[in-house]
Amino acid sequence: MEKKNIDWSNLGFGYIQTDMRYVSNFKDGAWDEGGLTDKATIEMSECACVLQYAQTCFEGMKAYTTEDGKIVCFRPDLNAARMADSCRQMKMPVFPEEKFVEAVIETVRANAAWVPPYGSGATLYLRPFMFGYDSVIGVKPANEYQFRIFATPVGPYFKGGIKPLTLRISDLDRAAPRGTGHIKAGLNYAMSLYNIVDAHEQGFDENLYVDSATRTHIEETGGANIIFVKGNTLVTPKSGTILPSITRRSIVQVAKDYLGMEVEEREIRLDEIDQFEEAGLCGTAAVISPIGKIVDHGKEITYAGMGPKIQKLYDTLTGIQMGRIEAPEGWIQVIE
Repeated sequence: MEKKNIDWSNLGFGYIQTDMRYVSNFKDGAWDEGGLTDKATIEMSECACVLQYAQTCFEGMKAYTTEDGKIVCFRPDLNAARMADSCRQMKMPVFPEEKFVEAVIETVRANAAWVPPYGSGATLYLRPFMFGYDSVIGVKPANEYQFRIFATPVGPYFKGGIKPLTLRISDLDRAAPRGTGHIKAGLNYAMSLYNIVDAHEQGFDENLYVDSATRTHIEETGGANIIFVKGNTLVTPKSGTILPSITRRSIVQVAKDYLGMEVEEREIRLDEIDQFEEAGLCGTAAVISPIGKIVDHGKEITYAGMGPKIQKLYDTLTGIQMGRIEAPEGWIQVIE
């Protein structure tokens, strides 16, 4: 298939409307058959539940062109399972996990001309999301829902490509214990908007949040999990308020099975982060972005940036995604 005439290597991380998207509606207690549409707009009541009470959740994933020319997605079954968890927490009907994967495949196939070519540095970002759309004025869940997937070609999440990031320890909280920090709800990200704008205005790339109960343990940033390296050991935070990143889980397995690293998934104290040699942010959008500095109220903790272990983790994971390295069974969903 002939690709769209786009300067793939200079794409930013923004929305570009593509040809088709997937839509399915939940009404009278059941999901309809669902299918593709070229309509990129949504019409709903001014009193729709999502507009009044933010009853919405979403996922983020990518389609790639591999070295041998195949179009693939990375572990979409885990996105389906995570969205199901989000829906249950938000009192929304679960979109069937098998149908979720089928919808992803349909959406990518319908937009194959928008999947960037191998080696361009760009990918096709997929945004599955669900929201309550019938009129709700009292505080309660909606009765009708819409599930959608749209696709948009994107470049790197952080401007300027891979470069060491500067984070600050946040004075504000991302999530509370026994709250919604462990699911991908839109409201979690709305809570971080003020803080991320302020961080950018102060010259920082991101906020690093600590646990809200004691403010003594590292959690994650507003949009990514964090990893640390010391020697041959990968250390990741463990907390009930952290989003279970698919990228982080994949990095953990890559570290163990491909690189022979030791892995610790545990609470990480704020007062020990200066003991690590390398650090990075990980997530679907950024994959792994190296951290050069964390600023804790004037105290600067520096890291090796794209150090040897972070580099190897990045190269191995992207090599698996792009087909240069053999993937574990079930990790790669071939589209065409």
